[in-house]
Amino acid sequence: MTTKVSINRLATGVPGLDEVLGGGLPEYSFNLIAGQPGCGKTTLAHQIMFALATPERPALYFTVLGEPALKMMRYQQQFNFFRNAAISQSVHFVNLSEEAQAGDLDQVLSRIVAEVQTHGPGLVFVDSFRSVVLANANGSSDPHNELQKFVQQLGMLMTTWQATTFLVGEYYSDIDANPVFTVADGLIWLRQSVEGNAMVRKMEVMKMRGQPTRPGLHPYRMTDAGIEVFAPAHIGAAVDPLAGGRLGPRLSMGVAKLDEMLSGGLPRGHSLLLAGPSGSGKSILATAFLAEGVRRGESGVLLAVEQRPNPAVNGELMELLKSGQVVQVEASRPDLSIEEVLRRLLDEIRRLQASRVVIDSLSGFELAIAPTFRENFRESLLRLVQVLSNEGVTLVMTSELEDRYTDLRFSPYGTAFLTDAIIVQRYIEVDSRLRRVIAVAKVRGSAHSDELREYTITAEGLQIGHTLVNQEGLLGGRPTRKRTGDLSDPPGAD
Repeated sequence: MTTKVSINRLATGVPGLDEVLGGGLPEYSFNLIAGQPGCGKTTLAHQIMFALATPERPALYFTVLGEPALKMMRYQQQFNFFRNAAISQSVHFVNLSEEAQAGDLDQVLSRIVAEVQTHGPGLVFVDSFRSVVLANANGSSDPHNELQKFVQQLGMLMTTWQATTFLVGEYYSDIDANPVFTVADGLIWLRQSVEGNAMVRKMEVMKMRGQPTRPGLHPYRMTDAGIEVFAPAHIGAAVDPLAGGRLGPRLSMGVAKLDEMLSGGLPRGHSLLLAGPSGSGKSILATAFLAEGVRRGESGVLLAVEQRPNPAVNGELMELLKSGQVVQVEASRPDLSIEEVLRRLLDEIRRLQASRVVIDSLSGFELAIAPTFRENFRESLLRLVQVLSNEGVTLVMTSELEDRYTDLRFSPYGTAFLTDAIIVQRYIEVDSRLRRVIAVAKVRGSAHSDELREYTITAEGLQIGHTLVNQEGLLGGRPTRKRTGDLSDPPGAD
């Protein structure tokens, strides 16, 4: 009978990183943090160190730079994770610049061994390991073999001492013949690129022995709090609103006539696509949905990316935000990713225990995303809808339709199939005037009205009237039939 060895996983203290790593950092592992200058390697190493270092598990941080550790700490002190009280108590800095400049790897290793024996650390960092490599290359006849020997000895010693080790180095290309990539248990690669006026940063865990990591490039951001990684949110088992053979309770849209058309309101937990051309009142209806929730004691979250709250234009929305029962998630950074937006939405939903979410609008949302993340916008949007659905919230998304009367698409993103309900707003021409009409095109698992109703926008909001009857209008470029709610072609139409 065989017994599995249990590997303890350490929480890194970096939001989102443990999820990407597959549950945390394996204790006693030998890791490489790699990337080009300025991508945040040292910041990531310090953030992990201050999160994990304790007097019982002290950290040794070896610097192989010409500048003193004091200068590096002065800049790292700007981050919130930095703890002055930990210096010389649970965190110790050692400068290896003299040994590295001598070009003798045995001398470097001897100094590391001596310091480890003195302090007995549980965490060891060497920054920048690349400097050791370059110094060795300048003074050795066979730098590759000597480096491989050095790395293997260092890895073996740290494992023997039961220390979790990190080598921090500047590398510009992916895995090559460098021996450190082979010996390392974990390889965390940080990437950055300039796109327009934004610096876009992505992280990839290329290797982590013994555990399943999240594949792909994950956006991350550096702020005063340090580094935050935005891994794709986990999509668990969805709660089927049709479980048990019938829908659960319904939510009022804040417009009585529209609730009637929906056979009592929008089923809780559904996602609704509200499609219409510019000026048709999509934002007004979305605001009414949030306001109705507040009146019923429910909280809401708004992602508004096309317009800012303005008392003269959307005073009701301003009042909702002032009440604190509706919060707005910002989406105004040029390096934004859908994963980051989803993380912010989930944080606010869970903080407020919100039941209603509005995204206004999908077209503005796409433009707010950095160009590199727009390539997979549709797939990412599908994930967002699924995750929010699993969270149990009711989601309303607005979608801009072009003012083409013959175009019956509901969205340019192919989102009609992934939503549970669709409400479409259109313009029709009657007696040389544009008039607004609204219809319910879809409600999953529920009966709904098929009527085409005229509506107006007043100071009180959106007012829905009766079904269009007994008048010659134009819809889709052809006269409408005079029967209530029938959108098919009239007899004899081409």
